[in-house]
Amino acid sequence: MRLVDEYRDPHLGRALAGRVLRSASRAWTIMEVCGGQTHSILAHGLDDLVAERVTLLHGPGCPVCVTPLETLDRALALAERGAVVCSFGDMLRVPGSRGDLLGARSRGADVRVVYSPFDAVRLAAERPDLSVVFLAVGFETTAPAVAAAARWALARALGNFLLLCSHVRVPPALDAIAGAAETRVDAFLAAGHVCTVMGTGEYEQLVRRHRLPIVATGFEPVDILEGIAMAVAQLEAGEARVEIQYRRAVRPEGNPSARALLEDVFEVVDRPWRGIGVVPGGGLALRPRYAALDALRAFPELAGESPREPAACRAGDVLRGVLRPPACPAFGRGCTPEHPLGAPMVSSEGACAAYYHHRAGDPA
Repeated sequence: MRLVDEYRDPHLGRALAGRVLRSASRAWTIMEVCGGQTHSILAHGLDDLVAERVTLLHGPGCPVCVTPLETLDRALALAERGAVVCSFGDMLRVPGSRGDLLGARSRGADVRVVYSPFDAVRLAAERPDLSVVFLAVGFETTAPAVAAAARWALARALGNFLLLCSHVRVPPALDAIAGAAETRVDAFLAAGHVCTVMGTGEYEQLVRRHRLPIVATGFEPVDILEGIAMAVAQLEAGEARVEIQYRRAVRPEGNPSARALLEDVFEVVDRPWRGIGVVPGGGLALRPRYAALDALRAFPELAGESPREPAACRAGDVLRGVLRPPACPAFGRGCTPEHPLGAPMVSSEGACAAYYHHRAGDPA
């Protein structure tokens, strides 16, 4: 497959790993910020290939994982009130403070898996007798589709369609991690799909502020190893700048049409990230002219204090790169994909799930 197979070439991958080891004069710590990259790293043993000189930390690269408890609790409350709650499949098993959406469905609530926000919009248009709520989560990658659905629904005055919006923005979270004393990160591998939409402009600001290289990187093994090599080359030269490894998809300006759509529908707000806390400018909320679609405006009683994470779950430390999943006392014992304590063990992009599936039993 063109543009895929060549990025899975094991000979090229080993050559890139060798380049990293030869060029690194000291140990460096690099954090990838995409769950897809994390799974690729662990599935292909990329961390082992460069372990002599590079430690890879796994950041908050899973949008399902950083969706806060209160969002899940609100979705659960809406389902229990008789709304049809639509969501992507991963969200059904993410635990809130009092259960998950899959459990609500087993008790008779109308919770549906959809593959696009337009599936929920079409349901609302076809069934005006139903109150349909789409649980809108994800990074800047999924937000344009939600924005398009919101524009379509508002233009047609669909009074029975609502959005429970919990979109998050990646650069402010990296800013928080880079400035935290608890995490030592020398460079970041930025998520290529986010940069495909948004470009790399905001990362330029982070590089200037923290003097850390940031490389927008793809998801295949060769992509990731080349991104590591590019970051190490900067570090060894004492440089800090934004580079694009994922050149076949990312442009510095991003996707102008998608960015214009986001700007029309959403505004930047402070947003709580699960495990990190409130991130200034870390989320997107509907603009006032789209307020008729806002589930929290329709049900203001759902807003309230944030519940506390289970004490046994160390997901927050995992998401901040402070703890590797196998070092959590609950990993593989009280917390498994079948019985998860936290979202990183549920999501197909979660770091805990990645370790469980690819490295169960590995030391921390």
